[in-house]
Amino acid sequence: MTVDRYPMWESLGIDLERNDEFLGMLGVVYPEVYLSQPNRPKGMAYFDGATFDIHGAPIQEMLDEKKKTDAQIVGTFCIYVPDEVILALGGIPVGLCGGSSYSFPDADKTLPRNICPLIRSYVGFKMGKLSPFFECCDFLVGETTCDAKKKTWEILDEVQPTYVMELPQRKGEIDRQLWRDEIVNFIKKTEDTSGKRLTVEALKEGIQRVNGKRKALKRLYETRKALPPPISGKDALLISQLAFYDQIDRFTEKVNAVCDELEARVKKGDGVIGKDAPRLFISGTPQVIPNWKVHHIVESSGGVVVGEETCTGIRYFNDLVDESPATLDGLIDALVDRYLSINCSCFTPNDMRIDQVIQWAKEYRADGVIYYVLQFCHAYNVEYVKMERALKEAGIPVLKIESDYGDEDTGQIKTRIEAFMEQISQ
Repeated sequence: MTVDRYPMWESLGIDLERNDEFLGMLGVVYPEVYLSQPNRPKGMAYFDGATFDIHGAPIQEMLDEKKKTDAQIVGTFCIYVPDEVILALGGIPVGLCGGSSYSFPDADKTLPRNICPLIRSYVGFKMGKLSPFFECCDFLVGETTCDAKKKTWEILDEVQPTYVMELPQRKGEIDRQLWRDEIVNFIKKTEDTSGKRLTVEALKEGIQRVNGKRKALKRLYETRKALPPPISGKDALLISQLAFYDQIDRFTEKVNAVCDELEARVKKGDGVIGKDAPRLFISGTPQVIPNWKVHHIVESSGGVVVGEETCTGIRYFNDLVDESPATLDGLIDALVDRYLSINCSCFTPNDMRIDQVIQWAKEYRADGVIYYVLQFCHAYNVEYVKMERALKEAGIPVLKIESDYGDEDTGQIKTRIEAFMEQISQ
């Protein structure tokens, strides 16, 4: 990856030298992980380009749109924040989670080191002025999915305006009302900052656009159920990761285009790996660009990842928002119901998530499940106790991998995954 400087980087105040260094590192890793794969779908060329220019064209595009339409750019960290509302009020939503250890030293000046790598990463990107995504946002939206995040928002708010949505921990009627109030308050916040007022027509259009993206991703993942799969797990993961950064309508179009190619492959029985390759399903914490470690280990060891029950996988797009209500209150209720249906480990009890993992592992014809947990993510770590028991009762082998964004444990993880694949192949 060559680093072509954009004029806006300097105007945004980011650290140019370290931004170049980070992009240069990405340029070394990406060809090894992605471009070395045989028989890749031709449609992946678009997503390769989007990744290579991730700090460039998307930022320029957002800034141009802001200048042209006065659109506000809203940075989010969680799939519970309703993009539909941001879009309906003329804004641009963009994901800000971090997937690299490069920014850890910058975070460690403020945060304790024994904290979730995802939080540590994005706080470091902000504090070190390493990300143009942060610097072009008008405000950030956090949420209360874990204690570490709740306290981190207080720190971020000191350097960039950060609005916080309170997510309930249960799914009863009281909790639904709390979440409805939170979405209504978020609408008011976004109205006030944009100077616009939400209408039925605008919200319905926002819902339709986001639903279109979800449908395209669902279509992509459906092809992975084929035997053999027509796309690698790494490529499918990359597409779903870019869903948080790319312009929504173009992204939807490009995903549907690659799905046309994949569906034609399925009809011909053309796969990226043999039918006998171990098929693994990933469950657990999100995997954000450039966190491709587990997928790369699996697929460079003769296996294939066929699906992810994560925030960067099926959980992100599985349910659609009902588009039929004719009133604003009805559409808001539809948003409430859809987002509260997401089964994050922050909820208690959370048996629905366990049931979903078993169901999806079977649908994707997985030979086994890798339960992937980021270090210090206590909710997912503790929930593994019940998840392991349920998977074993269902006759589904499971391997727990706990890791961070560094490469120090790559050899150990590779040994464990290879042994697991050998076990489930017998």
